[in-house]
Amino acid sequence: MFDTLSDRLANTFKTLRGKGRLSEADIDSAAREIRIALLEADVALPVVRAFIANVKERARGAEVSKALNPSQQFIKIVNNELISILGGETRRLRFAKTAPTVIMLAGLQGAGKTTLAGKLGRWLKGQGHSPLLVACDLQRPNAVNQLSVVADRAGVAVYAPQPGNGVGDPVQVAKDSIEYARSKVHDIVIVDTAGRLGIDQELMQQAADIRDAVTPDEVLFVVDAMIGQDAVNTAEAFRDGVGFDGVVLSKLDGDARGGAALSIAHVTGRQIMFASNGEKLDDFDAFHPDRMASRILGMGDVLSLIEKAEQTFSQEEAAKMASKLASSKGKEFTLDDFLAQMEQVRKMGSISKLLGMLPGMAQMKDQINSIDERDVDRTAAIIKSMTPAERQEPTIINGSRRARIAKGSGVEVSAVKSLVERFFEARKMMSRMAQGGGMPGMPGIPGMGGGPGRQKKQQKQAKGKRRSGNPMKRKAEEEAAAARREQAAQGGAFGLPAGGQAQDFELPDEFKKFMG
Repeated sequence: MFDTLSDRLANTFKTLRGKGRLSEADIDSAAREIRIALLEADVALPVVRAFIANVKERARGAEVSKALNPSQQFIKIVNNELISILGGETRRLRFAKTAPTVIMLAGLQGAGKTTLAGKLGRWLKGQGHSPLLVACDLQRPNAVNQLSVVADRAGVAVYAPQPGNGVGDPVQVAKDSIEYARSKVHDIVIVDTAGRLGIDQELMQQAADIRDAVTPDEVLFVVDAMIGQDAVNTAEAFRDGVGFDGVVLSKLDGDARGGAALSIAHVTGRQIMFASNGEKLDDFDAFHPDRMASRILGMGDVLSLIEKAEQTFSQEEAAKMASKLASSKGKEFTLDDFLAQMEQVRKMGSISKLLGMLPGMAQMKDQINSIDERDVDRTAAIIKSMTPAERQEPTIINGSRRARIAKGSGVEVSAVKSLVERFFEARKMMSRMAQGGGMPGMPGIPGMGGGPGRQKKQQKQAKGKRRSGNPMKRKAEEEAAAARREQAAQGGAFGLPAGGQAQDFELPDEFKKFMG
């Protein structure tokens, strides 16, 4: 959604890099480009004016003029102002002192309230709560049935005493749901209300009546992030007519320009609390203004990536895999382990979305978008077509075995060969990293077993090559080196001392294996 805005901002910052100081003209030019980028992204005009005024005021102050790197300081100011218009700090849900906590969803028809009720229920269940979804949309055809299906997929309970399709009193259903939740020990009630195609008095009145009947702890306004400036107008109408405490953005994975997300918090004075960025029930999370600002500026979102990994990977399994890679050059790490790791990564979500969270990936979004998610499924199919022995020891896979595996997985023989070769390369690289050797061509990483040892060895070698600046001392060093060479020349093969027995010397095991 923010790709166009990110590209424009990146081009603006590129012109500032490398400048020793920023002149008044540089600041005005950058501010003008940012203003155009925000307006093209459909950000509300009052928000753009306030944003640009704050950026220019701070950029002309001492924090930029006295900075060692003015361009980076300017980017930091833009980042801070983006966080500010997105709502500042992350807003958390308020829970009632006495259960159940009542959350009411409001918004226009088609904004995605019913699906979002299931996503919110699943998210709260993952936090250790027991949510109950309440079907109070009794007007839209099949709305009650849809909520029941969504609740079943999310693994949460649903309260739907009325069939809907124009039958039943939504206010009475909402009122009865509180007692039902208490009797079934549900600590959170999520009320799904009806919407309209546009703002009208009947919609406002029904929402106000449900609000008065259940006295919700949180009223969340669900807004479609793809409808642009109209989202802000609708939010203002709901704020004045019914009132709400927070905003939930749905369809954030769309290709609209994203101005609603940047405008709504600033215009309404209510923070964005959650964001839905996909069709799956787990494509939903709390909204963090600082992380969203970081994504817009192409800095990635490493914290969200870490949180996803922590939710998916167990610490015990990770430690087990690390020990396999660190021992005996990673030979204990098999294709079964590789498949398990790959399936764990798939549970985290789309590969392209995960890569998009890494810093610096904004410049590679075309390559990321071209990633075929089905390649992972093809790789899994190839591995599952192998016998247990082949997965444990891929070196036994010969031509006839490759042909059988290819036939079983529906791929070309070359794909099987390529997978096995890539597995060996990946295992070698991961093993080296696990042992502290770092990436190929890079020094050992301190803090990862073996790294410091390698560094000490390198330091010793470097130290031995130095020559003293003192002529007398240098002469003594050269004489000592000559004596050592003479002593080595008198000794036997492999540096054995003179008179030593060659049969007493043992070759290292690795060298024996290499020599056959």
